[in-house]
Amino acid sequence: MNFSKSKTSPKRNQNARILIIEDNSDHMVLIKSAVQKCFTDIEVVMASDEQTAIHYLDECIQTGLRPPQFILLDLYLPERENGWQILKSIKNLNPEIGQIPIVVFSNSACHEDITESYDRGATSYVVKPTDFTEWVDYFQTLKDYWWETVTLPNHQSIY
Repeated sequence: MNFSKSKTSPKRNQNARILIIEDNSDHMVLIKSAVQKCFTDIEVVMASDEQTAIHYLDECIQTGLRPPQFILLDLYLPERENGWQILKSIKNLNPEIGQIPIVVFSNSACHEDITESYDRGATSYVVKPTDFTEWVDYFQTLKDYWWETVTLPNHQSIY
């Protein structure tokens, strides 16, 4: 499928940000590099644990900072229960933050992990890529879908 870049309004990407919750420092480096290669005008906010992620989202609520367009959440932080707890905490922050799409990404292709993630409110579940080229392809696909295809809530007018 070919996505037309001309469909995107310039204002749509203004002040865009992604919150990435990942505890593996090697994956963080790969993710940052791949994101920079695929996205030009977005801010990547990295959090390595639940406290940092929730603090950032609380700050968005308290200060009127535009929240992220979507959240990438590593399921195993370091255990899957940690990832599910973050998912629950984000969904319970407030209705506007709870609307943010959360893409769970993990090395696990286990059926139970996938099903449980959706049952707990994940928007999508993706198995992590294995090398840099796949990471770039992964983020290009995310960009095509989340920036070029779907219409997300406009949180800018909420705060």
